[in-house]
Amino acid sequence: MKQNVTLKTGAKKIAIIGAGNIGAAIARGLAASGNFKPQDIILTRRRAEFLEELRAENFTVLADNRAAVKGADIVILAVGPQEVEAAVKALAPALNGRQIVISIVTGVTTAQISGWLKKKVSLVRAMTNTAIAIREAMTCLCAAPESRAALSEAKEIFDALGKTLVINEGLMLSATALTGCGIAFFLRAIRAASQGGTQIGFHSEEALLMAAQTARGAASLLLDRPGHPESEIDKVTTPRGCTIEGLNEMEHHGFSSAMITGIVTSNDKAAKLFDK
Repeated sequence: MKQNVTLKTGAKKIAIIGAGNIGAAIARGLAASGNFKPQDIILTRRRAEFLEELRAENFTVLADNRAAVKGADIVILAVGPQEVEAAVKALAPALNGRQIVISIVTGVTTAQISGWLKKKVSLVRAMTNTAIAIREAMTCLCAAPESRAALSEAKEIFDALGKTLVINEGLMLSATALTGCGIAFFLRAIRAASQGGTQIGFHSEEALLMAAQTARGAASLLLDRPGHPESEIDKVTTPRGCTIEGLNEMEHHGFSSAMITGIVTSNDKAAKLFDK
């Protein structure tokens, strides 16, 4: 379990504009970090009735995006790519120049958002995934050239929610494919492993537990100490053993190739989600 990290910046209010699945996950992760009280996290959504569960968790729910932004120190844009231009233009009058705007909108650059705002705002772009709800996300960050100072505060926020990496903005679409989409790919791999476990004799819930914990252990081996996946694989493959035979059979059916191709395909699709 991640330890709480106290923000140096002190108590802040955050508005999440477009609190769908990923927006709600961010809200829950922020509250779980202990750095933000649920009532200081303001959520909006086009269909506000879908936020009743979050309201019951003491998050502040508003129907008015501008009202949400006026009361916030940090604004997180979590709307869809096709909705972002209209949303940003509508929010612009409510921004006072002191807030940090963090966009998690796929395929939309900081330059595009800045052009729609037509005013000086600290602007950061982030790509994360739904594991942020349990503070185990991988979040990539970049900032508009004039907003470098805001990047450290954004990193401080997301450091409490998993791992962070500051990257060049030109790699943000690649981050979408590897982390945003990638969590689904790894979940599908765990599901496949659990189905294999059921076929060889375990009840489905037992197989899922075994597969998920084994995947967690594999990831922890690489995160908790320096190493390469192949060096860890070598430790469990023996001559004529069952592990190498299983690995070779999976590679024969394109396991690695399918994962690589899926990530590249998602990257190509991400580039077309917002095309203006």
